[in-house]
Amino acid sequence: MNKRIFILRHGQTVFNSQRKLQGHCDSPLTPHGITQVEDVSATLKTYLSPDQFYVYASPLGRTIQTAQIVCDALEIPYSAIIKEPRIKEYFLGDWEQQSIHSLTERYPEFLQQRDWLVKTPNGETLADVQQRLTSWLNELPADKDIVVVSHGLTGLTLRAMLANLSYDEMWRQEIPQDAFFMVQNGALTRVDCFSDDVIN
Repeated sequence: MNKRIFILRHGQTVFNSQRKLQGHCDSPLTPHGITQVEDVSATLKTYLSPDQFYVYASPLGRTIQTAQIVCDALEIPYSAIIKEPRIKEYFLGDWEQQSIHSLTERYPEFLQQRDWLVKTPNGETLADVQQRLTSWLNELPADKDIVVVSHGLTGLTLRAMLANLSYDEMWRQEIPQDAFFMVQNGALTRVDCFSDDVIN
């Protein structure tokens, strides 16, 4: 079996809608975020065979909420979710819970850099997160597909590692909440799952 890894981002959260940084802090999914996850889950189900996958989720509330909606669609119990701290979002240090608007006003030149979020004061670096992701990847079972419910930056980093993207290529990636990514044999495929709902 050529194992596939499916990488999902959590649905839109209250902080996402307010354009505030979350990192290791948390906020729940919005109604639109729930709809996004339901649409993603319905599409994901068409790619998976029953009992032939594991579900890993970051232990933060927004990803567990997302993973539970995924489990509902896949008709598996919540107890199947493997909570994995090594796929948590980057810790954003002093900028956690800050609004992007206020940071843009205070640091306009810094925020023009695509990779500014991995350079936050007292936050985790790219190397920090790559190290914990590598540790997790090295322990993954090889007998089934893997569903990963993670975050924007961590998911972006994981995809880059699995697809062997360059640093510039990594930061040209999008971080959608209405799509998921499949990685198989180093090939990265985006699967869009558009909702008829309207983003507020």
